[in-house]
Amino acid sequence: MCTIGSVAKRGIDRESGIRISTSRRVSLNLEVVVIPVSDVDRSKAFYARLGWRLDADFASGDRWRVVQFTPPGSHCSVIFGRNVTSASPGSTYGLYLTVSDLDAARKELIERGISVSEAFHGGGDVHAGPDEPYLFGSVRITGLDPKRGSYSSFASFRDPDGNGWLLQEVTTRLPGRVEGSDVAFASKADMAAALRRAAIAHGEHEERSGGHDENWADWYADYIAREQAGQSPPS
Repeated sequence: MCTIGSVAKRGIDRESGIRISTSRRVSLNLEVVVIPVSDVDRSKAFYARLGWRLDADFASGDRWRVVQFTPPGSHCSVIFGRNVTSASPGSTYGLYLTVSDLDAARKELIERGISVSEAFHGGGDVHAGPDEPYLFGSVRITGLDPKRGSYSSFASFRDPDGNGWLLQEVTTRLPGRVEGSDVAFASKADMAAALRRAAIAHGEHEERSGGHDENWADWYADYIAREQAGQSPPS
C-alpha cells in the first residue's frame, strides 16, 4: 500500500508472527511565513530591533523586494517585501512565538524598545465578542497562568503595520510533540531554564531517596528528555 507522501513496507515480525506495516514519511518542514507590510524599510528596522537574524534582502528595481528574518532558535522564517503577497498590510494575526520563560522574553523585548502587552492567561471558554480571539478564547485575564501551566501564559505585540504576534510560554510539550530521542534548545536561556527545573526536581528526588545521587548527570539528561517529550519525570 502506498499513499501520497509516504513509502509503505509490509512484512512479518519473526518473533511474534504479527504482520507489520511501516511507513517512511516525506519530511514537510514549515520554512517561511509571509507577512504583509506597507513600508519595507520600516519593517526591516523593526524586526532587526527584535534581535532576529537578517537572512536576505533582495530586490529587482522598484517592482520587487523580499526581506527574510529568522527568530532566534526558530526553524521557520518570516518574509515580507514588495509584491510578495496580495494580503493587506497588517492583516496577519495569531503568529505564535513559543518561549520557555515569558517574563524573561517580555523583559528582553521591552529592553529592545518594543511595546509588549502585560502577561495574560485565559478567562474561560469564551470564543466570541469584541476582544481579539487567541488559542484559549477571547477573554484575557492579566497575569501569568496561576498554575503556570505549559501553553497557558501569553503576551502580545504588533509590528508597525499591526500584524499580531503572541508569545506563548511552553515548558513541557504534550506527548507526541517531540520525539523521545530528540532534545534541542532554541537558546542558551532555554537550556539554562531546563537545567534549573531539572535541579529542583533532582533535589526532590534526592530527598525521596535519602542520599546523594552519584548519577545526577544521567538523571538530569533523562528528566530534560522526558520533559521535552511530554513524558512523566524519572522516579
